[in-house]
Amino acid sequence: MSVHATMDHHERMRLRAAAFRATRVYPGPVGELLSRELLSWEEFGYRLGSRGLVMGIVDAVMKAQVAQSDAA
Repeated sequence: MSVHATMDHHERMRLRAAAFRATRVYPGPVGELLSRELLSWEEFGYRLGSRGLVMGIVDAVMKAQVAQSDAA
């Protein structure tokens, strides 16, 4: 098993936070898909290898502005 087979607590919390935020940044099916993919990656995706793309998505979601609702 590789040295990178597990994630530390901080990485897992960043993935969860980005998954939660994705549905607010991208309301609708795009945000839901991103959220589910990030939660899946947190659960078992790290076994697939490189985290570069996924962590880049986490960074982009965390930096993006939250979509404004019509009610606000």
